[in-house]
Amino acid sequence: MPAYKDKQRGTWYCQFYYQDWMGERKLKKKRGFKREKDAKEYERNFLNGLQKDAEIMFPNLVENYMKDLATRLKPTTLETKRSILESKILPYFKNKKLCDIDQLMVRRWQNELLSYQDENQKSYSNTYLRTINNQLSAVLNYATIYYNLPKNPCKQIGSIGKADADSMKIWTLDEFERFIECENKSAGRLAFNIFFWTGIREGELLALTINDFIFDGVDDYKLNIDKNYEVVKGTEYILTPKTDAGKRRISIPQFLYNDAMKYHNSLYEPDPDKRFFYFTKHYLLSEMKRVSKLAGLARIRVHDLRHSHASLLIEMGFNILMVSQRLGHENVQTTWRTYAHLYPDKEKMLAAQLDVVKVNGITGNISVEDQLLKFMEQFKRHIGEQPALIDISNEQIIKWDPKTKEKAVVSRQEFEYDVETNGRIESELAVAEIFQAGHLEIGEVVYCMVSRGLPIKYL
Repeated sequence: MPAYKDKQRGTWYCQFYYQDWMGERKLKKKRGFKREKDAKEYERNFLNGLQKDAEIMFPNLVENYMKDLATRLKPTTLETKRSILESKILPYFKNKKLCDIDQLMVRRWQNELLSYQDENQKSYSNTYLRTINNQLSAVLNYATIYYNLPKNPCKQIGSIGKADADSMKIWTLDEFERFIECENKSAGRLAFNIFFWTGIREGELLALTINDFIFDGVDDYKLNIDKNYEVVKGTEYILTPKTDAGKRRISIPQFLYNDAMKYHNSLYEPDPDKRFFYFTKHYLLSEMKRVSKLAGLARIRVHDLRHSHASLLIEMGFNILMVSQRLGHENVQTTWRTYAHLYPDKEKMLAAQLDVVKVNGITGNISVEDQLLKFMEQFKRHIGEQPALIDISNEQIIKWDPKTKEKAVVSRQEFEYDVETNGRIESELAVAEIFQAGHLEIGEVVYCMVSRGLPIKYL
C-alpha cells in the first residue's frame, strides 16, 4: 500500500485500483494529504469500505449503511439517525471489525448507556435508550443481509429502555381554556387552538397554507393535511407525510375555520400558497413555556397537545378507530398502544348496572324502553373499548367487493387474517368495530355481518 510524494505541491497522494459494485476495475487517485501516513490511511479505509463480509471495520459499515439510506429516507430521519450513530454508537465501536462485535460487547455498551449521567446527574430517558439501541440493531440487521454477519447480537441479548414513555402529560379542556386565555399573540393563539382541536403534529401545522382550510358546504369545515415542515441544519424542507395514513382531511369546528380566515386576512400581503405560520418549532416551545407560566399551569410539551386532543375525543366517546384515523396513525395498534389507558374503565360501571337491575329490576322512574336503551348504549360503548370481550363466532360475515359485485361468506378466522394482512388492523379491534358498526371497510372491500346487512350506500 504505497503512497507518493507530489514534489510540486509538497503533499502526498495515493493511487490504486479497485472493483466497483458492478465488478468493473477502476483507478482511484486522491491528492492533498499532508503526511504519507494520511494517504495510506485513506486507501486502507476506502478499500475496507468495499469489503462485503464481516471483516469490514464498523465505521466503514456505518458509512455504507448511511449512503444506502440516503436515497430512501427523508432528510430529517436521516439526520436523526446520523446524529445518534456518530455520538452514541461509533465512539464505542470505532476500532472494531464487524465480526468482533458480539453479545458481550453489545451488553457492555448497553450498560454504559444505562449508567450514564450528565453534569446534573440526569440519565437518558427510557424512550431515548430504546431509540439508541434500535439504531445499532438496525445497522447490524443491515449487516446480516449484506455483509454475511451470521446473527444480530442485539436481538440475542434483548433491548433496553421502553418504546413508550412511562406517563403521558395532558391538559383537560378546562386547563387548555385557562392557557389560551393568557395567549395574547394572534399567531400563537391560533396555532395552539389548532393543536388542541385537531391533534395534528408540529411539522404538519407549520406546513399549512390557507388553502388547507376548506369549506365544503353548510356546516362542513375541513383541514387538509398532506405535508410536513422540517428544518435540517438550517435548510427548510416541505416533505410528504411518512405514511399514506398521514395524508388526511379532517373535520374541524366552525370557529377554528373562522379564526384561520380572520388571521389570514390580517396579514400583510398574504400569499395563499405560502406557509400560514412564519415561525418554527423553537418559537412554539418558547411560547408554550411563557403562556403556561402566566396561566399557572404545569408545563407540558407542544406535542402533548396532540395527546390532549386524543384524550378529549376518548372522553367524548369516540372509538379507537376514529381516533386513529384522525391522528393519521399508520395502524390502529399504534393508537391503541398509546391511548388505551385513557379509555374510561367501564367494567365497574357495567357491574354496577347489573347490580341495579338485579335488585330493582328494569323499573323505576323512567320507562322500560328508556332504561333498556340507556343500558345498551353503555354496553355498546364498553364493548367498543374492550374488544377482547366481544364474541362474534356465531355470526356470519360477508365479504363484499363493490366493484365486481361478488360476495362470499367468510369465517371469523378468515376475517381476522384479512384485516391484519390487508388492513394492518389488529384483529381484536377489527372485531370490535364490525360488532359495533355492523360493517368494516378495508381498502375497496366491505365486510358486514349477515344479521346487520350491507350499508345503505352499497345497496
